[in-house]
Amino acid sequence: MRAAVIDQPGAITVRDVPTPEPGPGQVVVQVGACGICGTDLHIAAGEFPPSPYPLIPGHEFAGTVAEVGPDVTTGVAVGDRVAVDPSLFCGHCRQCRRGRGNLCENWGATGDTVDGAFAEYVAVPASTCYLLPDHLSFAQGALVEPVSCAVHGVRRLGVEAGERVLVVGAGTMGLILTQLLAAGGARVSVVDLAESKLPLAEDLGAAEVATSVDELPRRAFDAAVDVTGAPAAIEAAFDALDRGGRLQIFGVAGEDARVALSPFRIYNDEITVVGSMAVLHSFGEALELVASGQVRTEPLVSHTVGLEDFEHALDLVRSGKTVKAQVVPGAGGAR
Repeated sequence: MRAAVIDQPGAITVRDVPTPEPGPGQVVVQVGACGICGTDLHIAAGEFPPSPYPLIPGHEFAGTVAEVGPDVTTGVAVGDRVAVDPSLFCGHCRQCRRGRGNLCENWGATGDTVDGAFAEYVAVPASTCYLLPDHLSFAQGALVEPVSCAVHGVRRLGVEAGERVLVVGAGTMGLILTQLLAAGGARVSVVDLAESKLPLAEDLGAAEVATSVDELPRRAFDAAVDVTGAPAAIEAAFDALDRGGRLQIFGVAGEDARVALSPFRIYNDEITVVGSMAVLHSFGEALELVASGQVRTEPLVSHTVGLEDFEHALDLVRSGKTVKAQVVPGAGGAR
């Protein structure tokens, strides 16, 4: 089969590799669509420590079950259309036993620590497969994973109806978070340096938009979410909080990145700083949100490319000129 392989940071090839075979409890999925995430950029650059090399990346995906391995008891059958939760928790470490598998001491994820879905086929645990309703496309199914990350993030932030929330970053995750927060009754303000992205943020529920926090008419937010991972953006979000506010670090920063936050203000204003890491018991709920149309996914896919154009798709994401780029193995050129 054909697959995009990161042999080492900065070295990417699309080439023939062995087609995976399902092990016990596994199925092989023929990939229908796989989205490019900011984490994939970090993996390609060698900035995501859990990732080994060589690696086939790709953790936001949906497709068709092509083969079922031994000891599969979940009712998944050949021909089923599925979205796949990439989470690979060990189930026995201290964090897993506390119900916090996303902090697993042996954490893994399809496409992050084992071969993923920027390929024609991928082997995954059958237990991580969720049946796609007939009316959902593979493109929509591949967006269930980022929606599930946003669901976990909103739970961590604990926003209540009527609160003012700042979202910094109008990429895919920022736009999904905007929808979830607005649906919960929050008044959402979205900031992004790319002015071209802001009309879509308004269409998806933002009450106000701007290219800078300084441009907003009022800066006293109950909560702020940074989706960029950029230290300057995180600091701006912190500075925009009202007393008693909460700051969520949602975007992936480099491991060595640092920010300057006032410890006096954290103490004196009782500011809460929280993280949100990947998916935690939120994939099924995310699928329901997408299937019901409560989270609109169609406007988010701005570019679709074939597998041979994987590097071009990475460049599109790096440029900031795309919302969500997806790879469709076997498809033609970019559109």
